[in-house]
Order: sequence, then structure tokens, then C-alpha cells
Amino acid sequence: MNKRITASATGFSELFFIKEPHDVSALRRDAVVLACQAHGEAPIGIRWLKNGAALAESERLYLLANGSLFISEVESRKDKSDEGFYQCLAQNKYGSILSQRARLTISSLSSFTQQPASITVMEGSVARFVCKITATPPPIITWEFNRVTLPLATERITVLPGGVLQIQGVEAADAGSYRCVATNMASRRKSSEAELTVTAAPSPRVPQRPRIIAGPQNLTVPVHSTALLECMATGNPRPLISWSRADHKSIDVHKTKVLGNGNLLISDVKPQHAGIYFCRATTPGTRNYTIAAANITVLAPPSLVEWPESVTRPRAGTARFVCTAEGFPAPQITWLKNGEPVHSNGRVKMYNSKLVINQIIPEDDGIYQCQAENEQGSVLAMARLIVVMSDNRPSAPRNVRADTVSSSAILLAWERPMYNSDKVIAYSVHYMKAEGLNNEEYQIVIGNDTTRYIIDDLEAGRNYTFYIVAYMPMGASRMSDHVIQRTFEDVPLRAPELSLTSRSPSDIQVSWQPLSHKLSRGRVSGYRLSYRTSTDGAVTQLELSGHKTHHLLESLLPDTTYLLRIAAATSIGWGEPSAWTSHRTPKASSTKVPLAPELQLESLNCTTVVLRWHLPAGGATGLQGYKLSYHEESEPEGPATQIPPHQRQHTIGGLDPRKKYHVKLLAYSFMGEGYQADQTISTPGCVSVRDRLVPPPPPPHHVYARSNSSSSVFLHWARPAFSGAQTVNYTVRCNPVGLQNASLVLYLQTAAQSLMVTDLDSNTDYEFAVRLHVDQLSSPWSPVVYQTTLPEAPAQAPVGVKVTLIEGDTALVSWKPPDELNVAVTRYTILYASRRAWAAGEWQILQREGSVTMALLENLQSGQVYLVKVSASNQMGDGPFSSAVELTVHTDGHAPRKHVSAHGTASSDGFYHLDQRSMTGIVVGVSIALACIIICILILACRSKSRQSSTTKSTRQAGGQTPPTAVRLANQSQAESVEVMMPMMRDHFIDAKGGTNLIINSFGPVKPGIKKKRKRWNFFKRDSKDVKRVSSPSYSYHHGTTLLCYTETSPQHPPSSLQGLFGPPGADSEGSHSSEGSHETGDSGRYSHDDTEATNLSLGAGSRSASLRGEESEASDETPVREVTEKEPRRHATPPTDDTLQEQEMMKR
Repeated sequence: MNKRITASATGFSELFFIKEPHDVSALRRDAVVLACQAHGEAPIGIRWLKNGAALAESERLYLLANGSLFISEVESRKDKSDEGFYQCLAQNKYGSILSQRARLTISSLSSFTQQPASITVMEGSVARFVCKITATPPPIITWEFNRVTLPLATERITVLPGGVLQIQGVEAADAGSYRCVATNMASRRKSSEAELTVTAAPSPRVPQRPRIIAGPQNLTVPVHSTALLECMATGNPRPLISWSRADHKSIDVHKTKVLGNGNLLISDVKPQHAGIYFCRATTPGTRNYTIAAANITVLAPPSLVEWPESVTRPRAGTARFVCTAEGFPAPQITWLKNGEPVHSNGRVKMYNSKLVINQIIPEDDGIYQCQAENEQGSVLAMARLIVVMSDNRPSAPRNVRADTVSSSAILLAWERPMYNSDKVIAYSVHYMKAEGLNNEEYQIVIGNDTTRYIIDDLEAGRNYTFYIVAYMPMGASRMSDHVIQRTFEDVPLRAPELSLTSRSPSDIQVSWQPLSHKLSRGRVSGYRLSYRTSTDGAVTQLELSGHKTHHLLESLLPDTTYLLRIAAATSIGWGEPSAWTSHRTPKASSTKVPLAPELQLESLNCTTVVLRWHLPAGGATGLQGYKLSYHEESEPEGPATQIPPHQRQHTIGGLDPRKKYHVKLLAYSFMGEGYQADQTISTPGCVSVRDRLVPPPPPPHHVYARSNSSSSVFLHWARPAFSGAQTVNYTVRCNPVGLQNASLVLYLQTAAQSLMVTDLDSNTDYEFAVRLHVDQLSSPWSPVVYQTTLPEAPAQAPVGVKVTLIEGDTALVSWKPPDELNVAVTRYTILYASRRAWAAGEWQILQREGSVTMALLENLQSGQVYLVKVSASNQMGDGPFSSAVELTVHTDGHAPRKHVSAHGTASSDGFYHLDQRSMTGIVVGVSIALACIIICILILACRSKSRQSSTTKSTRQAGGQTPPTAVRLANQSQAESVEVMMPMMRDHFIDAKGGTNLIINSFGPVKPGIKKKRKRWNFFKRDSKDVKRVSSPSYSYHHGTTLLCYTETSPQHPPSSLQGLFGPPGADSEGSHSSEGSHETGDSGRYSHDDTEATNLSLGAGSRSASLRGEESEASDETPVREVTEKEPRRHATPPTDDTLQEQEMMKR
């Protein structure tokens, strides 16, 4: 993209952003950089806004050389907080542009809003604990059982990301105390403890129907986030959980997985994931089931579908910008000019997504931005308006005067321009209403042979503003001075429309809507209401004030038809009264009939009216239906229409345009007909359809896009059917989704029906559209198709790796994504090891999803120095690891604030980065040590051969025990063993997820050659120390000889209960573990599938207790380690056979 920006900028000198600020969360007193970098013709000035107001620089807050904002220490006090929305404003000689909004939040961890509660469950049933907490950023939530961390997932235990712990098939050993631990950058909090009490299950267990005890909840989640629908059910036998959608669409299996026994996790949520989901719990082998439902609403930030394009217009011309955006909720569109909001006036109009500028003046030149915004974010697109000026243009018309002729006409007069008046070919008269907003401006063009004109289509009693522009062949003059003139008032054009209802048998409620200004033709000063009975000619008149809109006529006769009409007046006089409207008062005995409905009428078009109504409170008792009748004014009343009682809306069609209709509606019950509601409405006129021009050709159809590589997309489309064989050309439009710079849209021409679009950015969403051209006609653009280019593997390591000790044996590692554009990260790999394990190439592995940028390192040993590094990966490959960060865990459980080393760069919080010089020294030292060890091995091997003639032959029974006549060492308290080192795998790695020994490198799978049985040997020297001890068979040992043995790796079986997960009480588990498991690797950073453990021999007594072996393991940490490794690294060990055992015995002899 940078190449295209540079090329575009050189060809069209405008202003646009290369980098814009993004949302960031920081700790208090952390340093923060909000990026902002603009490109365009220099000089470019950068200013920053906070919450829409200018931001002043200070010693703590200032601009960097590239325009980015640097905050040295983030503050979060109430009177001085840096939290808020930030935008940068870039400016050069062409104008100013505003960046997207970025929100700065201070990391925090509040108290728990919901603590876990104690529960009692039956053995074999299910248990569920919940805790909730508010934090920024969202915390990592783990659970502890009897204050020991639980794994995130086992066969029976599931920890959900939202703070829910589920235990299936509860056992008696599960009883105890549980609490949740929430951790983020800001802090770490532990909830109160909740007790789980397990009661014995009856025998035999009674069958139970399935019951959902924790069903899915309605979710509103942002796009690209993770949605979790919980579903936990109980029953006997255990119910099966299944999921489906209400719209019968298939669930996206590529983005969905099941956690635990039935929780649905949707990663990377897309708009198509929105909908209603059903969780169904079914008893196996039966039709007994229960269902729970939840709705997922996906919020999407705005993205531009159509954006403005830069235009060049002459003075007095018209410019139109179009901007269309999509998102959920629907984004609001606003327009900016040079970073400031655009306000509507007579010349500038905003119609939904369009900006129209009429009668362009030089001041309109600048950069315009369309901003689409909703609660999920904002996006901006920019375009430039260039106003072309011509030389020798005439000056503006002079001495403009206006005189009112009537209530609808004003006379305009002016004088010719002072300069270049002989070049004037026409005048343009502009006028609009002076009051109100968003008024339409009208334009009339007249010849140059007159300087007077009467405008006669104005509203009465209105102020209008006028100006004149003189035109010449090459342009227009400036606008003349504005003049304002008011038309005369007139009598109202017609009377208001009446609405009549009765509240009792002796009254009529008369109401009306005020007349529009166009109909009133001035300010209404009063109303005259007239009424009489249908049989009596005497008319009663009431004069009401001009601000009233209703009046109650009382003391009327029951069951009598009354005729009513109304007239309106202005200062000029009374208008024509309305036609007589009839209304019949209810019968005197009808005290319990339904009251009159509250009726509303609306003209849907020139021939259709929509009725909506509702009954007053309590009026629907015993309701049987409604009766509707309507008729045109001065026409007899038509038959009544029956409407069902549940209906509250009705449509009347087939009416005549520009006619007045009387509508009557009443409700009836078993007591009789209710009170009647009468209302009058006028239908509007129909819009005449002009003769259409030659229609454009249809657009291409079946447009298809396919990603060909990380930089190209293949397009194909079908040609629409034509009556003839015309020559057709196509234009392909290509741009990234959400593009903000209209000048970067790529237009490609072709005569074929396919095209390979190249030079695209990797992992970027593009949109494509095609239009055709035939016989100088262009079709509309085809429907837009979207395609994402293939990604590239990360080329850089994660940045900002920090490790902070938050408890005695737990550290929080956090990082930021690699500083690469358009590179997707789907997984992070965290390697960590103590210095001793690092020297042996034994790393432990944690993996996190690409959306997670922190992890917990647990069970760290005190007094150790740990190295931590992080790499990013995606489906295309793995990226490099970051520089190692060092963390010292003191015996008191706290890391030092400052750690200074001769080979490292000191930093706060107990960690620092190793530089290149440090790494070189370590590598050289380790190489020298390995060389010395190999030389020692060779010397010992030669010496052992010379002693073979004088040694007593010893035999070894396969799998047997050491005989009681075994030689005792001089120092019997010292066991002889040596730590087995894991070979480093520099060029290959094995998938850690499967059970395969397939070797893969960066070029693909490595096919194995000729299989060679290679054994893994340990050389034992007399003075070696005990480091790690596991159970192994004993061997006969003779003083002064060298013994070789092979190492067996025993498969691990999952524990059957929580006690099995943590081991027997008092057992000391050596090594470091994480909540999600770990693997050992070589120092190359590639992780191996082989979980190799050290194997040692017990050469004293034939067997020892587990507690004794544990004590010796603890003692091994305090003694120096003598390392003996193989000269040639091995790939995998071969299991021993009888032949290999005999070979070992012969070698010992």
C-alpha cells in the first residue's frame, strides 16, 4: 500500500494519513504513544484533539517528530485524567484532515460484582460456580481448588472464559473450597471461597429427565471477537448436548468448537453468525429432551460502501459528494471540511449520504471528509474540491433591490457589473427562505438584456433572501450582496381539517391540526367554529384564539346529528370555511358502550390512507369489533366495513388524488355500538412521471473473485444479454474495504471477461465492482463482491514483551502484536525456562489465541532466573521469537525493581532484554563447555577399555533387581546419576498437538530415510550428582567401570479425580507447569513432541520409598550439575529389545 500511496501522492498532491491512532489501554504512569503520520506536500502541521477540543502540549504530553503524541506518564486522577478520545489533525496548503478516533483507557481491575456461592450436589451430578468482575482490559480468570490452581480443561472440568467453572460427574474427592482468580495488566484479585459439598447418590440411581440448569444467554458481541454460549444440563443418564440455529442454517464448523460437555464457542465472530441458537439436551436413546434458546447480536464498526471522489469544478458550478456506509448499529454520517463540521445553508445541502454544494465560490476549495460513526468506532473518507478560477471575470452585480408586489411575488432589480460588464452573457437569480434550517435554494437563469425580474411563486407572509450572479463564457462573477424581503400576508388558503368524538351523550370534542404556513398564508389570528343540528337552520358560532387546536361542545342533545365547520383568519381577514361535517351524539342509555377510539390518519400516497387507532384504558372489555365508514366530501356516506376486534390498523385504497375524505370509526360490544370518532383527511397530488431517457445497459452479472496469492486476486464475470453484437469494454474498480482516500481507488480497463488484479496487499479485504461500456453508454456498477488476499507469515516478533511477578510463584507476561501491517496473527507461542533449563535447551511452552496478548506463568521456583520469549504465528507459518526477557524470582517471592547485569539492559519490574552481545557470549561459553565434556567422555571411554581385562564380569538380568552383594560406594549417602539432556533440534520441529513423529521444516514434511535403530545412552561417572529422579530398574555396578543404559518414556495417564490431578499430599512436583500444559523444546525455539524426562539409576538399595526419592530430588537443586550429552543429536529413541539388552551387557564387559 505504501507504494501506491507514494505514487498517488506524486501524481495528485493532496493530504492523507499513513498512520492513525488506535485504541490503547495502559497502566497508570505508563508511557503511551498515539501514532499519527501524514503524507502530502510539505510543510505539514499536526495538531491533536482530545474529546473534540484542542490539546495543549506540556512536559508530560508532547508531539514527536513524526507527529505522534507521546504521554510520558499516564494520569488517571479525577481532576487530571488522560482517558478519553483522541484525534490528530493534519494540515498543509490544500486543507486539513481529521484522523479516526482512538480511545485511551487506564487499565483497572474492580472488585468482584458476583462472588462464587457455596452449593451442595449429589455424587455423579454436575456442579457450577460463577464469578464476575469488571476490568480493562478483560482479565484472565482461573480457578483454585483448595487454593491450588485448576487446569483450564480436563475430562470433567471446564473453565469458561467468562468466569464459569463447570464440573461434570462430581466425585466425593471434588468436595472442598473453590475460588476464582482474575488477573490483568493492572492487578490480580481473588474472590471469596465457596464450598462444594458432595452427598452420596442413592443406589440405584433414579432416572431423571434432562434439565438445563445453565442455558445460553442473549449476547451482543463486536465483530471479530469471541462468543460463548453456555449450556449445562443434568439428568440420569447424562444428557447429550446438541446445537442448532432457528433459521436452519448450518453452524460454521471452521469458527466453532465445543468446550467441555456442550458449551458452544464461536471464535472470530462475523455478521453471519448473528441469529438465534438452540441448545438441546437429550436423554440418550430416547426422545426426552429440553431446549433453551439465545440470540447473538453482532455489532460491526462502520465500513464504507461508497466514498466521495475528488472533483474539479469552476466557480458557480455544483459539486456532489456521495458517501455510503454499513455497520451495526447503522452508522451516522457527518461531513467535515478541513477538519471542521459542515453546516447546511442555502448553497450547501446534506441529503442523507450526499453533500451538494451549489454556486461554488473560491472559499469552498478544500478537503472534505465523510465520517461514518457508530458505537463500535468510526471511519473517514476524504476527497478534495478544487475550484477553478478564470481571468478577466466580471465583477458582481451592484445595487440589488427587492420590492414586494403581492403575497406571492417580489420584484428584483439590480445594476450591471462595474467591470467587464460587456462580457456578461446571462444572470442567475438565487433565492430561498430566510428562516429555518436546510432550506432549499432555487435558481432562475435569465438573459443579459434585462436587470429586473419578478419571482411569483413565493409563500405568503415569508422572509426571503436574494442574490445575483453574472455569467461569462469562462466562469462567473462573485455573488452580489444579499437582500431580504417579506411577502404580504393573505387570507388562509383553506380551513383546518376537523376530528370529532363524543365523551358522553351530551358533548362533542372538536379538534384540528394547525395549518401549515403555506396554507395559512400568514400568522393565524383566530378560528370561527360553527355548528347546528341537521334539522334546525339556526347556526351557533364561536370565535376562538389562534393558538387553540381543540374545543369541547357541551349541553348537546343525545342521539342527535350535528353539523360542524370551521374557518381560520389572518390579519388580512377570514378564509373560506370548511364543508359541513356531521357527527351523531350517542344515546342517553348507552352509558356502558365502548368509548370512541383515538384515531390517527396518514396519507401513504396520493390514493391510499392508513388508519391507526387504539382504545382508551378499559375500553376493550367485551369488545366484538369495529365499524368503519368513509366518504368523499359532498358525497353520501358509504356502507360500514366490519373490522375484527384484535386489529388496530386498516388501509383504505383506491381514493382520488387531491380530495377531502371524511372517515368515521366506532367500536361495538354486546351492549351496542360505542362512541364514534370522526376525522377528515385530504389526499395529496400524485407526482407526474417524466418521459424517461434511453436506459443505460445492464451491469455485468455473476461477478466472481478468488484469491490467487497474497498479492493478487482473480476476477471473472458474465456479460449481460444484448440484442446486437456491440463492442463491449469493462472497467474494474478495486479498493480495500474501508478505504479513506478516494484517490487510491484502482480502476482497470479490459475487453475480456476476466482479469488478474495484482500488486495488492496481503491479508487485506478488498471489494471489486465491474461496469461495462457500449455505444458511449455506461452501465451501473455491478453488485460489490468481497475477497481477502492470502496472508503472509509474520516476519517480525511481538513487541513490548513484559514480565511482571504478581505473586510468589506466578508471573504475568504481556506483549503487543508485531508491528506489521496486514499480517494476521492466529496464535502466540510463549517459551519460558530457568537459566539451568535454558542451558539444556529445555523450554516450556504456552500457546494463546491471536486475540490474547497476555498469559500467566505459574509454579515458578524461588531463587531462579527465568527467560521468556514470544513468537506470533498464523496459518502461513511461524514468525521469529522476541528477544529473551529475564525475570528473577527471589526467595522471598518478589522480583527486584531494578536488575543490573553486565550483559543485559536493565529495566524496571524485574526484567530486562538480552542484547546481541550477551547472547554471543552465552553461546560461546556453552560451546566451550560442550567441547570439554565431549573430550572428557572420550578419555573416560579409553580408560574404561584398558581396565576391562581386570574387572569382574557382571551380568544383568532383564528387569531384575540388584543383588544384595552389590558393591557399596565409598560415600553411600551419595547416589550416582546424571541429568539426561534433551537434544537441541535446530532445523526441524515436530507438531506438538498430534501423536505423530512426522518431522516438518519450513519447506514441508521431511520424509524419513533408512530407519536406523539408535539407542540413547547415559554415561555414569562416579562423582556425578543427583539431579532428577524417576523410578527405573536397578543395575549391577562394579567400581571403576562405565555403565550405559537406555531411557524409557512412560505414557502418562489422566487422573480420575481432582486429587489425582495435584498428586498425593506432600509430594514435591519438580519442574514448571502452566494451566494449559507445557512442552519442552530445544533452544532453537521450535517445540518438540517428545516430552523427554531424565532417567537416573538408584545404585544403593534396591528400592526406595517415594518420600525418600522426593527428598533427594529437592537436594539436587542445591548441587552443581555435571552435564554429559551425546556428540550427535538424536531425533527419537528406539524402545529396547532383547538384542539391545545383550549388546549392552557385552559392552559393559
